[in-house]
Amino acid sequence: MRNIYLTLIFFILTSPFLFGQSLFDNLTSEAPSDDAKKTSFELSGFARGVVQGGAKDFDYSNAFGEFALKGRFEKQKAFLYADMRVREGIFYNNRELQLQLKEAYAGYRGDKIDLFLGNQIVTWGRTDGFNPTNNITPNDYFLLTYEPDDQKLSNFMLRTKIKPSNTVDIELIAIPFYKPSVYRYELFDMGQFGFFDLSNAIYFDEVDSPKLRFDKGSLAARLNLETSSVSLAASYFIGHNPFYGFTLDNFTLSPLAVNFMPKPYFMQTIGADFALPVKSWIIRGEMALNLTKDYEVAMNIPNPDLSYVVGIERSFWDIMAIFQYVGKYTFNFKELKSPMLTGFTLDAIQQYATDMALFESTKYNRKIFNQQEETNHMLFLSLNRSFFYEQLNVELSGAYNITTEEHLVRSRVKWNLTDAVSANIGCNFMLGPDESIFHLAGNVMNGVFLGLEVGF
Repeated sequence: MRNIYLTLIFFILTSPFLFGQSLFDNLTSEAPSDDAKKTSFELSGFARGVVQGGAKDFDYSNAFGEFALKGRFEKQKAFLYADMRVREGIFYNNRELQLQLKEAYAGYRGDKIDLFLGNQIVTWGRTDGFNPTNNITPNDYFLLTYEPDDQKLSNFMLRTKIKPSNTVDIELIAIPFYKPSVYRYELFDMGQFGFFDLSNAIYFDEVDSPKLRFDKGSLAARLNLETSSVSLAASYFIGHNPFYGFTLDNFTLSPLAVNFMPKPYFMQTIGADFALPVKSWIIRGEMALNLTKDYEVAMNIPNPDLSYVVGIERSFWDIMAIFQYVGKYTFNFKELKSPMLTGFTLDAIQQYATDMALFESTKYNRKIFNQQEETNHMLFLSLNRSFFYEQLNVELSGAYNITTEEHLVRSRVKWNLTDAVSANIGCNFMLGPDESIFHLAGNVMNGVFLGLEVGF
């Protein structure tokens, strides 16, 4: 992995020489056009207040004020972009001041190649909301706003896009160190482990991130085709998934306590996606073959699986409708067997408690990975319509997991009071059977949200 990582970085840095004149020749020897001589500088941002509340466990899940400043600069073929966020308020009963560098990167944009280095957000895939090929971008799932993209986190990466023609591009990415998604499992009431009530005895350690070494980095590549009749892409990822599980780090009966350690896992993903216009319809699809090892002995590593999404998109009566089927097939699936209490001696009870902790922990990891059954099936519907010349926008979306009987409902109404001022109101609700992920998360994250934003 170390040699492959260094080889790809070398290729990315030297790839400008493979397409006509070198990077430095383009910068120095060519006479710049009138467009190339232009300097462009844009400064934008917003201030907003956001509140979401009404969950079972929190009257106010999130309530904060936020200021964002974004800058974009282009001169000839030089390029930079930065996005800084500052927010202060209540986050799950804790008052916090958060400073976030959303993105910050510099780069070169040429006719045949682009080259960028820094903190970037890259999203692969062509389906809406569910992108099995996107293993690059971590998310903060517990930052609650009316914009889903606010949850995306940047990764430090070296990224290049090679453009051999107007319809084909090749994207290469090297991520030197790991950045995890943000989960707040400690907010969940995990409840019963067999006969044992662990509601106040479960603790989560810090994420056990991979060491800062070349062989622990991640690599990704994507070949993309864009034409007027079809869009296609094939992709490959090798590295640690920002979406992780956890291991049972420690379990004691006296005092009763369970310590979990979030632990990323290594994987390879072979992916493909497409978008096909058919008259007034657009058919979209995406699939990912996820390959893992040591899943038989490590609860934090999911089985290899095939994840796939097929969707249709169409506008009717001025309503943009998206309907998707989301599926997963888990390879080498085996049912978990619940431990049995073999006696009432101290040794038997202690062994049962240990086995039950392992069983429940493994079962919970399977819920995280949607591998409770050999196959998993979910339906998703999104409706979007604008009114009064786009002054008012109404969104309604929902998902139902046929396998787990979990469902999600989200609505949003956006009112553009002026060109610079907008108000947002809506709700998010996740519901499911007891001890399901949506049931536990819904107790923390369900509720009604309200936001007022002024942009410049």
